[in-house]
Amino acid sequence: MRKPIFGRALNATCVAAVLSLTAVTAIAADPGWKPGKAVELVAINAPGGGSDRILRLMVKVFQEQKAMDVPVNVVNKPGGGGAVAYAYINQQVDGHHLVLANKSMMTNNIVGRGPSYTEFTPVVNLFAEYISVTVKLDSQIKGGADLVDRLKKDINSLSLGIATSIGNPNHQGLAVVLHLAKIDIKKTRNVIFPSGGAATTALMGGHVDVAPVTAALAASLARNNQVRVIAVAAPQRLGGVLANTPTWREQGYDAVVSNSRTFLGPKSMSAAQVAYWERVFKRLAESEEWKKELDDNFWSSEYLPAPDARKQMDRDDAQLRAFLKELALVK
Repeated sequence: MRKPIFGRALNATCVAAVLSLTAVTAIAADPGWKPGKAVELVAINAPGGGSDRILRLMVKVFQEQKAMDVPVNVVNKPGGGGAVAYAYINQQVDGHHLVLANKSMMTNNIVGRGPSYTEFTPVVNLFAEYISVTVKLDSQIKGGADLVDRLKKDINSLSLGIATSIGNPNHQGLAVVLHLAKIDIKKTRNVIFPSGGAATTALMGGHVDVAPVTAALAASLARNNQVRVIAVAAPQRLGGVLANTPTWREQGYDAVVSNSRTFLGPKSMSAAQVAYWERVFKRLAESEEWKKELDDNFWSSEYLPAPDARKQMDRDDAQLRAFLKELALVK
């Protein structure tokens, strides 16, 4: 008996379907865009500042992994608490330019000093870092409680070096504590600097008395015996060179402040461009080289793709608005 012909027809149909599905999958996996020229990763502060240092470490990992076929350059656009960098990004038209943003973008916008995150395209959220408080090695300030007591007695007795704007996470790393201690933070002597590096340089030179900066920057200076770290705004003590630094909670103040790091692109970025960068940063986040950088710099991995990064920014913005109102920094 001859085999039914529809058996061969069914097989042919299945093969065609498989080939079609394979083609569709290949198209989905390759969105058809990748950088065709040098990429710029924009730092919102001067060389030596937090975002500058992060981006240079990131580029080092990219180069080691040969992650891209084009050069990756760090471009510094300091000024206006990040406003200069954000204006530069929205002058671009494609996916070759990204800026490393943080919560200071939101705080600046809330107090009327910069653009909204909604004017940009979120790409990924990468990690978060806690804020620490530093003083000179020979400072008479012995700890966090001592700092608070001095300001209670005379609010003009100490100057605070803030990078890069009032109300931002660096400032909050100390302002939250002062608020809890019922000190009027609007009356403190604040000196604004374009980067954490500039603020700590002024600190070491004796031009300011206190500088709240990221734990990573504080740790790098503490390793070289350049500053003393008197408090961290973390839920528990950090490790390494900061293992002996008490948290604010240990010193009587329930203050936990972190700063998220999120990549944003121009408003006009396409979905294919966003998808490309999501894959690049996901590979970075999962690499052993980057995990080592996270550990070495006291960073907390919080990778989120574009949709989730946007939702996180929405939540952060709402929380910061309430927070700044409580600190009396905005009506």
